[in-house]
Amino acid sequence: MPRPLPKPPSTVLFDLDGTLIDTAPDFIRVLNKLRQENELAPLPADGIRPHVSDGARAMIRLGFGLEPEDPDYRDRHARFLDLYEAGICEETELFSGMDRLLTALEDAGVPWGIVTNKPVRFATPLLSALALDHRCGALICPDHVSNRKPDPEGLHMACRQMGADPDRGIYVGDHARDIEAGRNAGMVTVAVRYGYIVNPDEVDLWQADHTVDTVDELVKLLQ
Repeated sequence: MPRPLPKPPSTVLFDLDGTLIDTAPDFIRVLNKLRQENELAPLPADGIRPHVSDGARAMIRLGFGLEPEDPDYRDRHARFLDLYEAGICEETELFSGMDRLLTALEDAGVPWGIVTNKPVRFATPLLSALALDHRCGALICPDHVSNRKPDPEGLHMACRQMGADPDRGIYVGDHARDIEAGRNAGMVTVAVRYGYIVNPDEVDLWQADHTVDTVDELVKLLQ
């Protein structure tokens, strides 16, 4: 049975890409730049966007049909990451309406944080560029834990850093692993269908406690 939202929550934790911020435009730009360097035509943005939450490995698979065991994979992957780091926040921004939600949480005294599978090499400068670094109560990346999501280690670490009780916390994400991680951590889970999802109908199979289609719905749910 879905769990009700704690009132008030001890914390609200967010996934990063596709949940809190829209990084897709920069991923799309970088992948097509890399394809251009290899004399390939650009791919349509709407074909790239749903795969952004799966990271650079998915971009290389999509853009070049390469897997980690292929001879050219390592060089393409490294070049993709270098290009992304060089222009990490050219077009990336908070999803529209998200700043209003963060401000409402801050005004209510509810700490918020981020638990992401994005390496700290990219997550830290990205938050700084968006002026979120001093607002965010915890940033947990794969570099900080032994086990990535869907393991709950990162969510528990974020709660400890903020002095929050996981059983009264909320985790918001746009991937099945986010909902599994939140459930494993004992938190109330919220799935967002506006994120980077290949098939939006599949979100119903994740068994999140709550599901929203838009940021506006998320704002209304959490306020």
